[in-house]
Amino acid sequence: MSFTNVLVANRGEIARRVFATCRRMGIGTVAVYSDADAAAPHVAEADAAVRLPGNTPAETYLRGELIIEAALATGADAIHPGYGFLSENAEFAQAVLAAGLVWIGPPVEAIEQMGSKVAAKKMMDAAGVPVLAELDPDEVTAAQLPVLIKASAGGGGRGMRVVRELADLEPQIAAARREAESAFGDPTVFCERYLETGRHIEVQVMADTHGTIWAVGERECSIQRRHQKVVEEAPSPLVERIDAMRASGSEAVAERDHAGPAPVADGSSMRERLFEAARLAAGAIGYTGAGTVEFLADEAGDFFFLEMNTRLQVEHPVTECTTGLDLVRTQLEVAAGGELAAAPPPLRGHSIEVRLYAEDPAHEWQPQSGTVHRLGIPSVATEFDVLDRPGVRLDTGVVDGSVVGVHYDPMLAKVISYAETRGDAARLLATALQRAKIHGLVTNRDLLVRVLRHPAFLAGDTDTAFFETHGLDSLSAPLATEADEALSIVAAALADAAANRKAARVGGGLPAGWRNLSSQSQHKSYESRTSGTHDVGYRFTRTGVAVDGHDGLELVQAEPERVVLAVPGERGPVRRQFDIAHYGELVCVDSPLGPVSVRRLPRFSDPADQVAHGSLLAPMPGSVIRIGAEVGSAVEQGQPILWLEAMKMEHTISAPAAGVLSALNVTVGQQVDVGAVLAVVDPTESQEN
Repeated sequence: MSFTNVLVANRGEIARRVFATCRRMGIGTVAVYSDADAAAPHVAEADAAVRLPGNTPAETYLRGELIIEAALATGADAIHPGYGFLSENAEFAQAVLAAGLVWIGPPVEAIEQMGSKVAAKKMMDAAGVPVLAELDPDEVTAAQLPVLIKASAGGGGRGMRVVRELADLEPQIAAARREAESAFGDPTVFCERYLETGRHIEVQVMADTHGTIWAVGERECSIQRRHQKVVEEAPSPLVERIDAMRASGSEAVAERDHAGPAPVADGSSMRERLFEAARLAAGAIGYTGAGTVEFLADEAGDFFFLEMNTRLQVEHPVTECTTGLDLVRTQLEVAAGGELAAAPPPLRGHSIEVRLYAEDPAHEWQPQSGTVHRLGIPSVATEFDVLDRPGVRLDTGVVDGSVVGVHYDPMLAKVISYAETRGDAARLLATALQRAKIHGLVTNRDLLVRVLRHPAFLAGDTDTAFFETHGLDSLSAPLATEADEALSIVAAALADAAANRKAARVGGGLPAGWRNLSSQSQHKSYESRTSGTHDVGYRFTRTGVAVDGHDGLELVQAEPERVVLAVPGERGPVRRQFDIAHYGELVCVDSPLGPVSVRRLPRFSDPADQVAHGSLLAPMPGSVIRIGAEVGSAVEQGQPILWLEAMKMEHTISAPAAGVLSALNVTVGQQVDVGAVLAVVDPTESQEN
């Protein structure tokens, strides 16, 4: 069997990833798209595209019947589900087969068996795979806290909640059910004991219809936010350390191996035990195709089954780079009846992937939306393909000018490095990210760079409490220091002056603000998200430029898009080059000192732009899903006033201070834009005797 036309029942980066392999194999491609995605890159790249009317996942990408109709209408002979949405929906897989199409995924029975994480754990326990006990939400006691609430039907952190107080259990279960329903169309959730620290280790499996099951390699995905992976790598530094200790004859490891659960014979390496457990899991359900068996491991090398994802994983590129396999190609070949070799390729080198999100880690990971004006990653050797030499790979669903909306996950791109050693891979990736030009949205780029350069990460100490242990405040701090940010803003002001001169109809060759005699400084003001307002004063003189507060600074070159400054230092001046980009009021400055984005302030402010004290502003575009207080009611500081849904997550908007809710400007179901005044709380004035 061979395919001529494959429809990808997904969007964005994963659709582009599957299309790339299909093009390399000479297979035609079909895209589906929501109204919000009409101009998305994956739509333009497909040979054919079919509209799914609406915007939300429930209206579009979760409508299996519409996707099957699109496949039949375009002559597709197979459907690839990608990940998320309907990728682990057994009913959809069965409907694909019933329509006479090939399902590029595991058997329906396997999806059903692993679709319920509760039933899956029982099955794995019976197969000899170590598991964490499942807890009935209605029977959780204070002694069992903390617990983790999980969505039974999906992954990606959707519907997950950590509960540490018994009083919080019921409302958190309700919130988890709403998120699970929104993301997967199934509100079922369950509980399990929550381990504050641990290592998230997963094994990529690939199985054909002829009885061969590969354990392709393990990945470590311990660094997470809100139970969603942020950094993934292969091989696992924990596994490497445990097995290196065993190889060197460490008694501590040998004793622990005999004490802990082991699905294979004592004396095996941790990697061998993981691979055997993964093969046991796949074999127990008659699995075929690509899948991932996820485990939670401790520092001694013991591990427990978490779940099996019956699909391709977001982080599959690190396995591709460390094996040389194109996993999507292997999926297609297995689905067409192909036979795997007796053993998978040997492991090679090290690969690290980071997920570049449009979000603000310093402000509770708030997702961002808007236009991606520029996404430029330097030193990219390939996109959506296997790296066979040290370099950087980019898998992204956006291009310059793409709009990130509120209906879907805010991931912009996966940036992947490959090198011979883990240290080289980390350095390659950190440098590429720092030098990247990412304009238009707040992202987690600075945090990713700091993680990759952190001593604990470089030492392989990457448990699930990484952010809590090492401090999110310091990890999310801007890469540019305050002094470097100030220098970058000076460069922005001088670039603005150069742009004004270039656009001038009269005297364009004269420096801005030039006078025969000394005069007052010219002033430009900029607003930084992190450090407030910067006022830059400068004067052009016969000998150059004088910048207030920057004695000795020399202007070497000034163009609207590039400024070169000679910065004074103890051992003489050092030249610094700054690249400047303008998008309306937004000014983005890139240099080796670190990226800086500021908003150029108008010379005169409009009183109409002022908002009342105590106003609650929408931190992002979204939909109002609940309201928790009435106008005229007294509220306490931190009390939830309303809830927004954006990018499949709930966000609570709370009272900034104790007072009276004097205005409520929204209703349930209403869509709001970022910065909209949702409500106003008149603070209660303290009474002093």
